[in-house]
Amino acid sequence: MNLLKALAKVSSMTLVSRVLGFVRDAIIARVFGAGMATDAFFVAFKLPNLLRRIFAEGAFSQAFVPVLAEYKEQQGEDATRRFLSHISGTLSLVLLVVTALGMLAAPAIIWISAPGFAHDPDKMALTSELLRITFPYILFISLSSLASSVLNTWNRFSVPAFTPTLLNVSFILCSLLLTPYFDPPVLVLAWAVFIGGIAQLLYQLPHLKKLDMLPWPRLDLKDAAVWRVVRQMGPAIFGVSIAQISLVINTIFASFLVSGSVSWMYYADRLMEFPTGILGVALGTILLPSLSKHAARDSGEEFSRLLDWGIRLSLLLAIPSTVGLALLSQPLIATLFMYGKFNAHDALMTQQALIAYAIGLLGLILVKVLAPGFYARQNIKTPVKIALVTLTATQLMNLAFIGPFRHAGLALSIGLGACLNAALLYHQLKRHGIYRPQTGWGGFLGKLLLAVLMMAAALLALQQVLPIDWHGHAWQRAAWLLLLVIAGAVAYFATLLALGMRPRQFMRRES
Repeated sequence: MNLLKALAKVSSMTLVSRVLGFVRDAIIARVFGAGMATDAFFVAFKLPNLLRRIFAEGAFSQAFVPVLAEYKEQQGEDATRRFLSHISGTLSLVLLVVTALGMLAAPAIIWISAPGFAHDPDKMALTSELLRITFPYILFISLSSLASSVLNTWNRFSVPAFTPTLLNVSFILCSLLLTPYFDPPVLVLAWAVFIGGIAQLLYQLPHLKKLDMLPWPRLDLKDAAVWRVVRQMGPAIFGVSIAQISLVINTIFASFLVSGSVSWMYYADRLMEFPTGILGVALGTILLPSLSKHAARDSGEEFSRLLDWGIRLSLLLAIPSTVGLALLSQPLIATLFMYGKFNAHDALMTQQALIAYAIGLLGLILVKVLAPGFYARQNIKTPVKIALVTLTATQLMNLAFIGPFRHAGLALSIGLGACLNAALLYHQLKRHGIYRPQTGWGGFLGKLLLAVLMMAAALLALQQVLPIDWHGHAWQRAAWLLLLVIAGAVAYFATLLALGMRPRQFMRRES
């Protein structure tokens, strides 16, 4: 298997999902704007969406895939099917209980996650109603993520990568077609989440059937492998999802700020998900099975080489993405969101949050690559300790930044926390000899820095000399934005080619 081709395939499917996600958010911004109703929905969707990111984007697979790969390589298909039957039965029971409790305790959950809403009874009641509708999404997306992990272990990467698209399609269709039939209209967004969750699960089942890996769920609490996954799942979730936990805590802080703060941070975070998903999540998805295989074979040198490949590829694409997001923050937000009820003030506030978030983009992506280096070796303690340090530091930064920078300060603390998390993971991997950098890093970083500088210069110059009107028609904004993106990409990659860097240098094959 060519890992670079596999990455391109997963990234392309993720790109489709992210583009539809932007269409979704542009429609939501135009129809609902940024105010009390959208704040209520985004808070209500925060917990289910957190679970989506945790399960669908890596943390569950960190605990599950190494055990599944071990069964696949050593135990045979019959034992693997029994394991899948038992783990799906146990997970289903737990999720049903959690879903029922979450729906019953919706007001208490909102009071904890957004205590500032308690001062507005109407806002509190609406948010609770929305949460009751969206909460079953946790059940559907968790089972969907179990299916995705199985498909990824069998190198069927495209199906799980395409699956999130169905949630965006549900949002788009419900917002455009069903909004007039709901009172208040924002309820349609909650039902879109419910429908999208069911669609994501059902879409993957036929593909599991083709692999003959769709056993009927059974409950067997004596299965030792199930308990291995359960013991590792809690720490794995916390360790790899520290940025998402920080986002939930930030919602608590933001709920005390002016109306719209939660929405501004949400729209900025959605823009951050684009490069994080296309590169970070995709890399983590294809790296984990191969890292788990090398760990099981005790091939430390190949393990280290694979990590080195992932880190270099992350830097190659994440650093220009960081600079691009910051320099193109105004054009991106104006083109994607500034329509209808989403006004220029909303765009400015969202831009401030996006620039602050962008500082941590490299850290967010590297965490997706570095954390599997521990979990593939079933080392849970180290990333959890690092996560605790990161979470503490992030909240201290929240307290320091929220006063002078308001909602942008909360976004900045997330970004800096992600960088700290990645730096500590990298340090521990080197310290324990798990990762040993390959030769040529000095030249690689020098070429990268020069190419980024050339890209930044091109973007700044074009925005100064071109007669761009970011308040013009949508097609004009999109045309100018596309021109800027293409110019930045050409300047960056042309400089790398001129300096002697070639795509074949990043080719890597895995059996």
